[in-house]
Amino acid sequence: AAFNAKAKVSMSRFEPSNYVSYEKLNENVNIVRKRLNRPLTLSEKIVYGHLDDPVGQDIARGHTYLRLRPDRVAMQDATAQMAMLQFISSGLPCVAVPSTIHCDHLIEAQIGGAKDLARAKDINAEVYNFLASAGAKYGVGFWKPGSGIIHQIILENYAYPGVLLIGTDSHTPNGGGLGSICIGVGGADAVDVMAGIPWELKCPKVIGVKLTGKLSGWTSPKDVILKVAGILTVKGGTGAIVEYHGPGVDSISCTGLLHTLTTAALCILCVLGMATICNMGAEIGATTSVFPYNHRMKTYLEKTGRGDIASLADHYADLLVPDPGCEYDSIVEINLDELKPHINGPFTPDLAHPMADIGATAAKNGWPLEVKVGLIGSCTNSSYEDMGRSASVAKQALDKGLKCKAAFTITPGSEQIRATIERDGYSKILGDVGGMVLANACGPCIGQWDRRDVKKGEKNTIVTSYNRNFTARNDANPATHAFVASPEIVTALAIAGTLDFNPEVDYLTAANGEKFKLEPPSADELPKLDFDPGQDTYQHPPAEGGSKLRVDVSPTSTRLQLLEPFDKWAGGDLEDLQVLIKVKGKCTTDHISAAGPWLKFRGHLDNISNNMLIGAVNIENDGINKIKNQLTGEYGGVPDVARHYKANGLSWVVVGDDNYGEGSSREHAALEPRHLGGRCIIVKSFARIHETNLKKQGMLPLTFQIPADYDKIRPDDKISIKGLANFTPGKPLSAVVKHSDGSKDDFQLNHTFNETQIEWFQAGSALNRMKELQ
Repeated sequence: AAFNAKAKVSMSRFEPSNYVSYEKLNENVNIVRKRLNRPLTLSEKIVYGHLDDPVGQDIARGHTYLRLRPDRVAMQDATAQMAMLQFISSGLPCVAVPSTIHCDHLIEAQIGGAKDLARAKDINAEVYNFLASAGAKYGVGFWKPGSGIIHQIILENYAYPGVLLIGTDSHTPNGGGLGSICIGVGGADAVDVMAGIPWELKCPKVIGVKLTGKLSGWTSPKDVILKVAGILTVKGGTGAIVEYHGPGVDSISCTGLLHTLTTAALCILCVLGMATICNMGAEIGATTSVFPYNHRMKTYLEKTGRGDIASLADHYADLLVPDPGCEYDSIVEINLDELKPHINGPFTPDLAHPMADIGATAAKNGWPLEVKVGLIGSCTNSSYEDMGRSASVAKQALDKGLKCKAAFTITPGSEQIRATIERDGYSKILGDVGGMVLANACGPCIGQWDRRDVKKGEKNTIVTSYNRNFTARNDANPATHAFVASPEIVTALAIAGTLDFNPEVDYLTAANGEKFKLEPPSADELPKLDFDPGQDTYQHPPAEGGSKLRVDVSPTSTRLQLLEPFDKWAGGDLEDLQVLIKVKGKCTTDHISAAGPWLKFRGHLDNISNNMLIGAVNIENDGINKIKNQLTGEYGGVPDVARHYKANGLSWVVVGDDNYGEGSSREHAALEPRHLGGRCIIVKSFARIHETNLKKQGMLPLTFQIPADYDKIRPDDKISIKGLANFTPGKPLSAVVKHSDGSKDDFQLNHTFNETQIEWFQAGSALNRMKELQ
């Protein structure tokens, strides 16, 4: 009792009156453990510890829906626009939990950090002003443009062991590197939590990844997740939390060992390395990923000014690790002693290759060997240690008179990282070797890149330390072969200029003609001096509240648009839905709602709907953005045909393949089909976030009970969805397909709706239902 009286520890320095609640977490965990009568995994402890009703909640991994009370919400600026527009529509005066907005997505990489940032502030002034004023009015903290990437800011300020955070970005799981459960969601989910409504999550399964051995040489934490992605594939983690454990997690006890080794440098699985692994867990479809609390997390908390949280976490250390004897639904084992550097791609992040093999594989497949650009940074690998290891490689090349043969860019993860690597000399080394430091933002990782060195359609290779490498994602060029690797491997390849360079065995030629090998990189996990915070880029909500403030949206704006409620369900079956497009193969949220230049319309639903499905492949003709208008017989773009159908009162349906909607959390990929007259999406399987986003907007995401029924549907079919009058959880719906030749097919369609989600559909959207209940 005496300890607890003293242990009123703030969740962050920005919210001194909101406290870490390990006592409540522990109480809930004890209730659930007693009910289930078994040891719990770490992810179960944190998730079940945030149950709205730990006594009565039905808990079955992979089956039941949990009602949770997250501790906080984080939103990046591209998704925050629609989230805040929806929150404004709710009519509520203030957010119910600590929430933040982070300006990182709207800054285009062009000529360098400072000038690119100034240009972004000018071009996006209307959006930034809206977000800042909405944040002030509704009690949301606002991180200004230039502050850094949302996930690095969260790691530095808001994540801590045991917290449950939801974020409107698919790479929110980055916070798992600090023992947090951080889950990517759509904006409508964020609105629920900000409104004080319990948030629903299908009870996740738990995949255990057991790490043994030690990382060494050129092998880095990035190689762990590149290997895991190759094993589990882009959908292998769907519906599950990936929980890392085993002696490999904590195999090295002291950063200083790096400086005393005389053999190959050992790479520490530090907080930032663990964050990298968790971040890219999104690429295997995982709900999130997490590491257990250890001394590395304690040190990082202390170094980032949160020693009081570290002390409290020490007291509750048993709560922040898995119970002995807990069971996982499946286990993947990786021996770090045997793990070699990897590079994944092109066009998908689960196509894994050891560095030793990539040259031969590329030659066999006709992939360009010349590396045009190397890009390091992004939310996945932009920590102090990442920059230090890359600088370690660059320094060796400079000492031999070499510079990068490829173009080379560096994206710091935050203003704190930028200022610190500049102070400590890393920026100068990376610049001297030929690099250009970009703004503290997402940049090329999300397609915010004004690339001019190749023409669109020109086949070329780039290597990045990013997380995602879908077709045309980085530069809008579908012929760009993008490969993902660790920052130090990317730096080495940029110096060598060729994809088939393996720094473990291959030699470079110095300026004086001598041959030399690059030594494995080493760097400090954290700066010897404290972090340099750089410029102050945070805007506090006003202490007196925002009730007197106004948030204006111009009716003539092309960037922002107030939302109109979607129509309610009419009460009957959905009859004769026209197939808009039958999608062939991979269809990510980048295909459904492209980023890059379209990001500027994220707050204007009608304008951004002009990119709906323009990247999807039409099975009828293998064309992109070319479908037949069944009313006119003419071919047109997907959004144009959809608008024509809507104007003529014809509702429509999309038919898709496996893992439909993988990738980003962007809810625009669900809002746009609803806005343009879509009612249903029928596929072989969904990615988790996209399926939920569709439900939130009143759409029907359905899956073929027999996947082969996908082949029965023709591009000009009309489909009726039957059984909606008796729409209940667990009961399939049926489809009647009318072919243009007069024949018919019928088959069963599965769904994952629970009772609450069915109410969203009937009300027209989750937001409509929220208003009904007020």
